Amino acid sequence: MKPDSALAAIKQDLLAKGVKYCIGAYVDIHGVPKGKIVPIAHFEDFARGSELYTGYALDGLGQSPNDDEIASLPDLTRGVQLPWQPEVMWYPADNTFHGEPYPINTRVAFKKVLAQAAEMGFGFNLGIECEVYFVKLGERGELLVPNPDDDLMKSCYDLKRFFDAYGLIDKLAKTINSLGWDLYSFDHEDGNSQFEFDFQYADGLTMADRYIFFRLMAKNYAADEGLLATFMPKPFADKTGNGAHFNMSLADATTGANLFKAGDGPDKYGLGLSPLGYSFIAGILKHGRALCAAFAPTVNSYKRLIRRGAMGYYSWAPVFNSFGTNNRTNSVRVPMGGGRCESRNADSACNPYLAGALALAAGLEGIREGLDPGKPQTDNLYEFTDEQLVAKGVQPLPKTLAEAVDAFEEDPFTGQVLGAELKKEFITCKRAEWEEYHQTVSAWEIAKYARLY
Repeated sequence: MKPDSALAAIKQDLLAKGVKYCIGAYVDIHGVPKGKIVPIAHFEDFARGSELYTGYALDGLGQSPNDDEIASLPDLTRGVQLPWQPEVMWYPADNTFHGEPYPINTRVAFKKVLAQAAEMGFGFNLGIECEVYFVKLGERGELLVPNPDDDLMKSCYDLKRFFDAYGLIDKLAKTINSLGWDLYSFDHEDGNSQFEFDFQYADGLTMADRYIFFRLMAKNYAADEGLLATFMPKPFADKTGNGAHFNMSLADATTGANLFKAGDGPDKYGLGLSPLGYSFIAGILKHGRALCAAFAPTVNSYKRLIRRGAMGYYSWAPVFNSFGTNNRTNSVRVPMGGGRCESRNADSACNPYLAGALALAAGLEGIREGLDPGKPQTDNLYEFTDEQLVAKGVQPLPKTLAEAVDAFEEDPFTGQVLGAELKKEFITCKRAEWEEYHQTVSAWEIAKYARLY
């Protein structure tokens, strides 16, 4: 906790910048930010965790109506003055309970694993690719592509459709750079009215904080244009889904050197990775089916994790717990040049703290145990039958949220990383989500069965 003098200095700096209100934004089990707005006059109390919350009012925070409140403790080193509302200062926050870190908070869980990595001499570098659809809502609540000319079956990298949406895209791009995130590429993606923003990787906690903020920021700027920014993993059955690919590497905690780079050392499979990098990947594969529930946490996520479905071409999404070269049919690939690995089953609805904690912990286990991921898969795995995949030793990812939650529950590793309470909360929430979906009679069922039988 900062001394009174330091808090007073921060407060004066905020006042000089025109800040009127502060938010300590923590997330629920879904990764959705929550918080209260505190006038700047009460900054010192806010900074010490004055704001209390009834956890039972939120998903996955493990409380009952009779429990004492949890508090939010803002991370004062990571504040962002809202670009669209500069009188408001946003701080990512942890939850505490009776003055101690609250173990059922996913940001707290991620920090615990990051500390374990640091004890091993590692920093965790993470880059998350941000894919988003900008859509309109129809009269019946259906999702519509706002630009009638954005109708190509293969619209990826299309410049005409990019410039059609330039005003909104440029506003987001300029804001990303004004925040110091170093945007290095953005484009029209595969789906109609789908776009991707890629900014520089950072330490794991910083990147997770930024991803939470990016989703909020995109929604705000889209609303200014009368649009909805949706991070729903698969908004349209006939278009690509929204990924949030995790690009990961470990750094030397002292020098910052990339420890996944092969350099002059051995490179068993010729992908530009060190033995440490291969073992990290092996740990992710060891727990790949369990991790899928955190990477792809919704019913809708598994409409994305298909080979083709209603699309006119392959989905680009992984359906196999496998690793390989610069080959996008694997769930874990090693991009050209090596030095990092990419988990591709992560989608845009993931809670980056939860997914980050599990992915990092799995990689660290692979390193501690000296695991080997096996020979990389170089073929187009979409083309193989189930029998051929079994012969190649390729394991499928879960096909539904229910199957993924079962894998998450059955793997003791998830409880070892998250603790029994947080693991239970995630399972309870996701099982309820699956049951709600399963008990809903869909329009497809009406069309398929009402007159047939």
